[in-house]
Amino acid sequence: MSPVLRTVNRVVVGLVGLILVVAGGSVLAVGLGVSPPSGWIYDGRHDVLLSRADRYRWRGDAWWWPVVIAVLAVCVLLALWWLVAQLRRRRLAEVLVDTGDGEGALLRGRALEGVLVGEAESLDGVESARVRLTGRRSAPHVHMGLLLEPHVEPGAALQRISEEALGHARDSAGLAALPAEVRLRAVKHRAERVS
Repeated sequence: MSPVLRTVNRVVVGLVGLILVVAGGSVLAVGLGVSPPSGWIYDGRHDVLLSRADRYRWRGDAWWWPVVIAVLAVCVLLALWWLVAQLRRRRLAEVLVDTGDGEGALLRGRALEGVLVGEAESLDGVESARVRLTGRRSAPHVHMGLLLEPHVEPGAALQRISEEALGHARDSAGLAALPAEVRLRAVKHRAERVS
């Protein structure tokens, strides 16, 4: 998930949560007998949020319905944008390889992921690897998960992955940089008995 989308998600969820807590808390407080401030939209526990007069107040004004429809349309469009952003494919389908002649070649993202997995798993001490490419096709980002054997030092494994697997992928794709996020986990194993 991109940082922008993650931030938008947190802001939207936070605002919706804040609005619901304030609205629910104020309804609960008035229902329990707390006197609301003057000008509040409802006065007591038997009052309704919108009276008949409030519901029909602006019905005759020419500006009312266009404003209501515009606000609702903006809300629907924002909700659809948010939904499409959630459902959008996270994987990078192709990587643009600079061929040096002003043209470019397209490399399938799954192929590069497969090569990275194969090279990472061939390194000593790596039990298994998972790779996912994200970002733009001219500037991909690698998300890699490695399962390490118990005897491997994480720092040494990360150094080898960075220099060998990621370095080869960066050079072969002709990329200036190939940023990567590598998550390391160790294989679960029983403690060895010392005699």
